[in-house]
Amino acid sequence: MQSNRFLLYGANGYTGELIARYAAQYGLEPIIAGRDASKIRPLAERLQLTWQVIDLNNKDALLKALREVKVVLHAAGPFRYTAKQMVEACLETGTHYLDINGDISVFEFIKRYDDKAKQAGVMLMPGVGFDVVPTDCLSLLLHKALPDAVSLKLAFASLGGGLSHGTAVTMADKLGEGGAQRISGEIKNVPLGRHGMTIDFGMKQLFVMSIPWGDVSTAHFTTGIPDIETYTGVTKNTFRMLKLQGLFNWILRMPAVRGYIKKKIGQKPAGPSDERREKAIGFVWGQAKNAAGKTVSARLTGPEGYTLTLHSSLLVIRKVLEGEIKTGYQTPAIVYGEDLVLEVPGMKREWVEQ
Repeated sequence: MQSNRFLLYGANGYTGELIARYAAQYGLEPIIAGRDASKIRPLAERLQLTWQVIDLNNKDALLKALREVKVVLHAAGPFRYTAKQMVEACLETGTHYLDINGDISVFEFIKRYDDKAKQAGVMLMPGVGFDVVPTDCLSLLLHKALPDAVSLKLAFASLGGGLSHGTAVTMADKLGEGGAQRISGEIKNVPLGRHGMTIDFGMKQLFVMSIPWGDVSTAHFTTGIPDIETYTGVTKNTFRMLKLQGLFNWILRMPAVRGYIKKKIGQKPAGPSDERREKAIGFVWGQAKNAAGKTVSARLTGPEGYTLTLHSSLLVIRKVLEGEIKTGYQTPAIVYGEDLVLEVPGMKREWVEQ
């Protein structure tokens, strides 16, 4: 095995292609893979990379590919449909598993393989992109500053940027399912947009609403804080509209409605252009509070989500290839610390005065 090689599955997707394009900057050589040769081969030829066509349901082909590498970055979502095959194959081949998932249910599902992963000497680390590296690092930072914290709020927003097809399709698959929040240590279903507030992100004050972000799962694993709520930037009009969503969730869950929305997504650009990404700014904010009401807050300013994802995932891949691993189910901050996010180019962190 070459020490700089890894398997990049889902390289033909918007984020996967970004990661493939930038891998050389980190001294890494991806073997790019996916199930569609018509999409994988042109990318491989353009980047002069080795490529493979693998269907996740072809177990023999998947096992053969994984035996050739120490680590796989799984970038083919929606992960609720693809994670199981890849995780179980990694456990069989002794290959470390990384992905760019942000779905709470997928984090919880992969966590169930913790014992098997330890027995196999494998690290399972979902969420090495914008979901959830910056928020996970901020969670650990705040917990270290306030070890007796009982609640945690996390928020992110951006100026500029946009959505990829993959992100949009994942969102479409969850239409009508509402929100989620961790309450007294348990993940509870709550209305989407249950709470809203205005946050000072430093450069700008922006309105945010509560959403079911991955940290509802992962931040609890990282910190043990029992109450966790996550937010994203929206307009106040969108927030007001979503207050009525509960009346229409049954419609949004209909396959025909979701199928129509996915068709419309497919007609749009694959994701934001390089120029748009480079101009966009991403913000992350977090606040921890203890039972006495004391709070600590901090924020991050840096690249938008897809740019952060390409850098953070490649940083983690390089660390894994260098032997920096911890077997079992893990989160980025648990293994690599709260300063991992500061290794992303252009990222700045500051404490917020109370």
